[in-house]
Amino acid sequence: MIYPSGRAVWAAAAGAIPAFLIALALPSVWYLGLLWICALLAFLAVDAAAGRGRASLSATLTAPPQVGVGGRFTLHIAAGPGARARHLQARVSHDQRLAPVKGTGGALPANGGTLDLEFDAVRRGIANFDRLWLRWQGPFGLIWNQAVLPMDRKIAVLPDVSRARDEAITLLQRSALADGHAQKRAGQGREFEALKDYQPGMGRRMIDWKRSARHGKLLAREFRIEENNNIVLAIDCGRLMCEPVDGVPKVDRAVTAALLSAFIALKGGDLVSLFSFDARPRVSSGAVRGSPSFTMIQKRAAEIDYSTEETNFTLALTTLAAKLDRRSLVIIFTDFVDPISAELMLRTVGRLTERHLVLFMLMKDVELETLADMAPAMPEDVARAVTAGDLLRQRQVVIGRLRLLGAHVIEADHQRLGPALVERYIQLKEENLL
Repeated sequence: MIYPSGRAVWAAAAGAIPAFLIALALPSVWYLGLLWICALLAFLAVDAAAGRGRASLSATLTAPPQVGVGGRFTLHIAAGPGARARHLQARVSHDQRLAPVKGTGGALPANGGTLDLEFDAVRRGIANFDRLWLRWQGPFGLIWNQAVLPMDRKIAVLPDVSRARDEAITLLQRSALADGHAQKRAGQGREFEALKDYQPGMGRRMIDWKRSARHGKLLAREFRIEENNNIVLAIDCGRLMCEPVDGVPKVDRAVTAALLSAFIALKGGDLVSLFSFDARPRVSSGAVRGSPSFTMIQKRAAEIDYSTEETNFTLALTTLAAKLDRRSLVIIFTDFVDPISAELMLRTVGRLTERHLVLFMLMKDVELETLADMAPAMPEDVARAVTAGDLLRQRQVVIGRLRLLGAHVIEADHQRLGPALVERYIQLKEENLL
């Protein structure tokens, strides 16, 4: 693309005045006033021809592969060897997950340096720089030559898990410090650990009668809790989950809670996989183990995008069940409005609970609770409170049906979603239900 610069516009405007004066003073030779325009057009043609060469243009974008929500990073733009031109400028396009600090473009240094642009990460997801505009001037500075270079630079904007890690470490320490709690963890598993002398208070089922007869004293079997349980974090990213709670979408709060529980489970030696869905399955990470795998779970969590589609529980949970070849703890982060909209979900959950342990994580509807408890000041407030109360009762009907199907349900405040999930996960593990 070629277009005139500001200098060309001012030069054309300056030549119009002498041409007008010549035409006014010497009407017979009015065409002399066009000489300036012809000369300007000649210079423009030379400038345009000298500024060609967009086929040899190249540029690179350098940025960190990932950044936390609320963090700031620097994007470096460097022109390739074939992009040496006069007054070379660059501008980059970005999506709504990023906010520029001081603009999205500027002049590239003539000595081959880089243009540094700062951006703030404001929303979770995969941020993309897909296009780069380069423009440069010819030798006379009358023409701008512009080219658009396709780019494919992606940055994973991850949830801020620093606070989640601190909470996880606190919960782990609290779980390990109590003596009775530690003894309970050591004795209620299913994997054989060791033999020890029978002590008063131990259950009779723990006695190993054959070895006790051989040694002439009572010996008890000690078990330990298994550390290779399969944990599936299934996150609904459909329309209802993208509604905000206290200014933050529900799906973002679900992702943060899922990462907190994933950190705990990986520390405990369990297998963790991430799964997201709306109208169809979206993200499926596969099972991973070990603390170093938490980084991969973070990156896959950044791929969970916001959706406006209705959630298809039948397709999603059926697909998930087909991928599970062993008993698993399936943690489902979702939301629903009434029994009618949740009917298909209830049918699918009934089949899923026959083989797996299912745990539903729900956020309390703060808006409905506020409307239901608000003191009425006008007749409209009474109708609003009655409607909100009816919706809350229907929600409890669905929760009750889920529990009748054998699923565990946690309805927690959005600020306590992560800790509530971790506490229930530790409790299920202690009770040997995984």
